[in-house]
Amino acid sequence: MKEINVFIVTDLEGISGIGNIAQVSDTAAGSYAFSLERLMKDTNAAVDGAFEGGAGAVYVLDGHGGGNNFIEGMLDQRAVQLYKLNADRFDPDKTNLLMSVGAHAMSGTHNAFLDHTQSSVAWHDYSINGRRCGEIAQSAAFAGAWDIPMVMVSGDEAVCAEARQFFGDIATAAVKYAVGRNNAVTADLGEAEGRIREAAKKGVSLAGKIKPFRPLLPAEIRLEYNRADYCDSAMQRGELERLDARTVRKVIHEIKNYADLLF
Repeated sequence: MKEINVFIVTDLEGISGIGNIAQVSDTAAGSYAFSLERLMKDTNAAVDGAFEGGAGAVYVLDGHGGGNNFIEGMLDQRAVQLYKLNADRFDPDKTNLLMSVGAHAMSGTHNAFLDHTQSSVAWHDYSINGRRCGEIAQSAAFAGAWDIPMVMVSGDEAVCAEARQFFGDIATAAVKYAVGRNNAVTADLGEAEGRIREAAKKGVSLAGKIKPFRPLLPAEIRLEYNRADYCDSAMQRGELERLDARTVRKVIHEIKNYADLLF
């Protein structure tokens, strides 16, 4: 039997114990330090669950804001930290499953904590082949290009529902629910870690049962910005077609790196 190796991508908005926008946005506040501690706790719970489920190796990427969120020395020593979501940074021939810890729902999702796609300031709607997508779908589309399925997602209730809509009956761990956009009611911290651990363990058991998320290629990627001047700036980079004041598109024929799905 082929060894099962897990790739975990983390974000911050969907981490347990984070119940208001200041805990994510105000990096100078003490509450932000608490958020990073919770990031490590949730991540380690997923790592532990993956190994308990039978994973042979676990790779972890700090995926929030370009990285630099992990607290040195706190990552489970059994895990291998990676630094970019590109095929040259991990071996897709040895990685079988993708998990997302601390995820958030796509922009425009009702009753979702800090919903956005990439940039809550500049990006309004993002779609692949006409289907609105968020960041978990982007990660899954990248992994799907290498036949790797998304099997587990943790975050608020809204992103867990989004994950099931995109990927089917995968394992999910809801650690809070939104009250408006900028606030959430969070689960007990120990209970949240337990949910994540069990979801990661279940996720490993889904190997061979969940299909990779593979958008039809060539794929049309569209992005509607919040303002026309953001679109102006995007057009200066070239290789994009402008559809109206705020919307650009591109067509991709292959997905080699995560950046292929972005603008």
